[in-house]
Amino acid sequence: MDWLTPEEWQAVALSLRVSFWATVFSLPPGIAVAYLLARCEFPGKQILNGIVHLPLILPPVVTGYLLLLTMGTQGPVGGVLKDLFGLVFAFRWTGAALAAAVMAFPLMVRAIRLSIELVDPKLELAGATLGAGRLWVFATVTLPLILPGILVGAILAFAKAMGEFGATITFVSNIPGQTQTLPSAIYAFLQVPGGEGSALRLVAVSVGIAMGALLLSEIAARSVSKRIGRA
Repeated sequence: MDWLTPEEWQAVALSLRVSFWATVFSLPPGIAVAYLLARCEFPGKQILNGIVHLPLILPPVVTGYLLLLTMGTQGPVGGVLKDLFGLVFAFRWTGAALAAAVMAFPLMVRAIRLSIELVDPKLELAGATLGAGRLWVFATVTLPLILPGILVGAILAFAKAMGEFGATITFVSNIPGQTQTLPSAIYAFLQVPGGEGSALRLVAVSVGIAMGALLLSEIAARSVSKRIGRA
């Protein structure tokens, strides 16, 4: 990407880093929550479902502000993490990853949940009748069948994280080289005279990454589906 300036490339690299870790750390809880919502009945299920999908409904700035209140150094959770483990999220790139993960989590859960609901429960029941525990049935029966949904959910979450702006800028601000992700950099360039060229180049990168992620999700889902069908 020689046609990008060092500052522009820095924003792209930071966005890729933030999106990668946001996806990696949200995937295990995403699978667990999706399974709970798809297969289990328990008190408060609709409340959990509402909380999971709340970031899709709330303005992103509100989500970012709530993260700042809870995960900031003076917040009930952020303060404890800082005192006990030295972990600080507010105004750090790790906070950008956290905000991106929160905003992308509903998309990931929804894709995985739909794939779990498509699995015939009789297949899981057959494994259970042979003496396998629930965890083993999930690992050997359910998980291979929902791999396309997991891949689609992860890729869509990555793409969403790449484009996250409102929650990120509210929680970690827009500090060049530290928290200035690709959308934040585009916004910053548009605020200064002569920055349209840089903004346009970053927009082109954003569109390319988004289209690439959507194409990759389709290819990955079809590939895994074919392999499962031949198994």
